[in-house]
Amino acid sequence: MTGFTPTFAQRETMFGTENRAPDAAYCLAGIPYDIGTTNRAGTREGPAAVRLASRMVGGSYPDLPDDLNQLDFADIGNFGLVLGDIPQSLALIEQQAGQFDHLISIGGDHTISLPLLRAAAKKHGPLGLVHFDAHVDTWPENYGQVFSHGSNFYHAINEGIVDPQRMIQIGIRCRVAPAVWQWTLDQGVTIISAEDVHMSSPAAIVDRINTVVGAGKTYLTFDIDGLDPAFAPGTGTPEIGGLHTWQARAIMTRLADIDFVGMDLVEVMPSQDIGEITALAGATMIAFYLGLQRRRLV
Repeated sequence: MTGFTPTFAQRETMFGTENRAPDAAYCLAGIPYDIGTTNRAGTREGPAAVRLASRMVGGSYPDLPDDLNQLDFADIGNFGLVLGDIPQSLALIEQQAGQFDHLISIGGDHTISLPLLRAAAKKHGPLGLVHFDAHVDTWPENYGQVFSHGSNFYHAINEGIVDPQRMIQIGIRCRVAPAVWQWTLDQGVTIISAEDVHMSSPAAIVDRINTVVGAGKTYLTFDIDGLDPAFAPGTGTPEIGGLHTWQARAIMTRLADIDFVGMDLVEVMPSQDIGEITALAGATMIAFYLGLQRRRLV
């Protein structure tokens, strides 16, 4: 018997896709890594939660692709990790990510952006970076740990895999040491606080993003705590005063002029979520990203 498959009966893959081909043009991988956290743990469950919520997201939005098959999209499952070992896990993530031309990843904590950027930079050279977050993530270390979800972009800048002159952070509002803040600015990073977003307009923020990153190859990283806890309670280090989901949508859906080579969505923690709203927000941001790729093809 054939017929319409209701949402609750769809496959528990991203958007319910049946495609798992690793040679698809756009591949999605879960990275259930959360040993680099500094507060709550549990983002290892993020990939499963985002996939489950993604079944509610589809082509009924005018700014999303009507058919993901038009993008040759595949959910290739989860990456492997080295249990309890941060450096070895990062090396393994980088090795696995290097196999894909255009990778979309679901974390996991934000540490995963470092090996993903390392893999992308091997293909494209130093990258521009569009970074949604509550935190700058440019600490040289956190509580004695060199590699954590608060130090990923410190290392990315120092390793030369991100061009800080083409790096922009949106939604920042965290407590941060003055020396860390000043170091970030001194590298040439552009910081747009959450209050800046609230006092401006999505169109103005998009103009600023386009000006900073320019026409070069660029990576997008979306930490779900960039959203206000009212819209994303399920995360490890929530900060009040964040972006509203309508603002994130309005900005994300207007970035089609940027030449993105990959994306990650991180820090979804289902144990702290309410009614799947955090997971749904994360899944929708990935869908908006795919919508941008579809618009670049037509």
